[in-house]
Amino acid sequence: QGKKLSDALRISAFVFSTGLLTFTALVNTASWFIQSITLGNFWQTAWLEFYDYMEGDEWTIFLVGAALVPALAFWGFNGILLVADITGKPTFITRYRIQLGKNDPVDRKKLWKAIYTALGNQFFVSFPMLVPMFYIMKWWENTFSKELPTFQWFLVELSIFTVVEEILFYYTHRLVHHPVLYKHIHKKHHEWTAPIGVVSIYAHPIEHIVSNTLPVMTGPMIMGSHIVSVSAWFSIALVTTSISHCGYHLPLLPSPEFHDFHHLKFNQCYGVLGVLDFLHGTDKMFRQTKAFERHKVLLSLTPLSESIPEPPKKEE
Repeated sequence: QGKKLSDALRISAFVFSTGLLTFTALVNTASWFIQSITLGNFWQTAWLEFYDYMEGDEWTIFLVGAALVPALAFWGFNGILLVADITGKPTFITRYRIQLGKNDPVDRKKLWKAIYTALGNQFFVSFPMLVPMFYIMKWWENTFSKELPTFQWFLVELSIFTVVEEILFYYTHRLVHHPVLYKHIHKKHHEWTAPIGVVSIYAHPIEHIVSNTLPVMTGPMIMGSHIVSVSAWFSIALVTTSISHCGYHLPLLPSPEFHDFHHLKFNQCYGVLGVLDFLHGTDKMFRQTKAFERHKVLLSLTPLSESIPEPPKKEE
């Protein structure tokens, strides 16, 4: 029996180690392949040319990467959505509306208020917060390196950024839902029960600092990330939160059903990924709805509101 157990352990160890080595080799090969496509010599050369063009001025480089590029990504993406919100066209977008009959068309007065507030939060809250962040990043002595991070390392950083954002956003978001804070701070954001993309940063300045900006900034500051990674992460975060608020469940894009349901019901779905909501039970109501069934990436051209419609309302 002892010999059989020993042989079994040796075989198991061999199979496990062989599988682990094979998996590691495949991951490294895939990472190298993606690296050669996405962050190869082209991007390294482009970065060095940009660095030389800016004459190594780290503050200017930081402003371009951490402020200008993400802002262009945010307003470029939301500009397309705003056309649909205001005109109801193109129908390719508007037919994917989540809350049917809402913002059809959007209230112009309410929209301009949201745009002015979003711009104010960017210029007078987000951008000033970049000043202390700049000095923290300089302390790491890696942010402005002439050598770009590998794509594999960027994926590691992206994973860490996402986890940090999920934790900080979930708990700060639940905090501002406390009755005392909600009335004076978070209620502003919830004026939109059927949100649109630009509403993602339509918030009280205190909320914008605590719940919108710090959760996104903290990951790169902890990791001492390269400015290119920071720029990519900020842009991804802004576009992703715009998708979550946009009000349209578009093909191939992440599902916005989760956060749209939060705006509809207020006390459900506080997080980004939904992991902490599941652990804390703050998605129980959501899981019992058709919205939960629609909470997936749409891989066809048929709107999920048609393929998984809401049940008919009971007659009184």
